[in-house]
Amino acid sequence: MNIHRNDTVKVLTGSDRARRAGCWRVFPDKGTVLVEHVRVVKKTVFEQAGQRTKGGIAEQESPIQVSNVMIVCPNCGPVRVGYKVEGDNKVRVCKKCGQTLPTKK
Repeated sequence: MNIHRNDTVKVLTGSDRARRAGCWRVFPDKGTVLVEHVRVVKKTVFEQAGQRTKGGIAEQESPIQVSNVMIVCPNCGPVRVGYKVEGDNKVRVCKKCGQTLPTKK
């Protein structure tokens, strides 16, 4: 997958269209990503007997398809991603400006 954790992405479809946010988690086997404050759903949470968990209705993010988001280049904005081999490393490259995309850890 060309989207990694902590990348800034732009949402292309849905009710959160055109929103830019950070990617919290990537699920490559399912082809989905978890994006910060995008596709927020309500979930019923039950009170746990031995823990200090309060019951009620909580909001949480739900994963969206990776095809519905686009990575944001620091210079160009939303772009497609290419790859280039530099030495022994394979790096992601912006298709518009050709600059390597930073990989945050």
